[in-house]
Amino acid sequence: MNVKFISNGEVTDFLREHRVEFEATLLSEAVNVASKINDILQKGNIDLLKNAQTLIQRVVEQKESEVIAFAEQEGVAWAKHSLTLSFKLEWVQAIRRTLWKFIHRYIEEKGLSLAQEDFFEIEKKVNNNIDDFLNTFFLTYSHYKDELIKSQKKLVEHLSVPIIPVSPTVAVLPLIGNVDDYRIRIIEEKSLMGISKLMLQTLVIDLSGVTNMEQCVITKFEDILSGVSMMGCKPVLTGLRADLVRQMIKMGVTFHQYAETHGTLQQTLKKYLSLQEV
Repeated sequence: MNVKFISNGEVTDFLREHRVEFEATLLSEAVNVASKINDILQKGNIDLLKNAQTLIQRVVEQKESEVIAFAEQEGVAWAKHSLTLSFKLEWVQAIRRTLWKFIHRYIEEKGLSLAQEDFFEIEKKVNNNIDDFLNTFFLTYSHYKDELIKSQKKLVEHLSVPIIPVSPTVAVLPLIGNVDDYRIRIIEEKSLMGISKLMLQTLVIDLSGVTNMEQCVITKFEDILSGVSMMGCKPVLTGLRADLVRQMIKMGVTFHQYAETHGTLQQTLKKYLSLQEV
């Protein structure tokens, strides 16, 4: 028989007429989510029941592109508000089960007789659309979270490389924690940009808070000091720890040709600020 009734709006009209019953059944199918509906609405301004109606209409009427667009919209919303993914999965699966119950009820009430191939055609179209929704939702959610983490990491890394002016021509760059290959690139960018922007004559780099610096990073750090010098700014190192110095000696690396060194930041600032006063 012809199964166009599934996509020409007849089932949609039936579901609309039985909306109250549909939503009651849906809530009974998604017990964990049902108790969180108001919380999700308040936290993310997401109306689960309204969105369920939107989804089933697009699924039943086989509006594939609209299903995908709706999934992308939902994925961003759930990621933006950090809503629980397990709730979404339970909710969509409950929508699937409830929809099939009402499709079955529609067929019975209309006295329709479906051949096996007709049933499988309906099953394929409905379930494929719901699966596409789920797949797109999770991909969009993951992509949004990944991009958010990247932007936050970049922000944190930039904030962890502060150039602090202590006079019109002198600034301090205190480095704290582990300095890896990614972070050394941030240090290079911030140092050279800071020199240009602040028109610095002296950049004091304090290494007393550095916990670890890999061999490849030490070599790159030497290049940074060279770049600072090329920009007409004098690099000064303070707080070189014994273990870091031993590592440099073992590698045959020395910073003396590029930078002046002092034991502490206090000694360095006293010297250079006093010189400016003179």
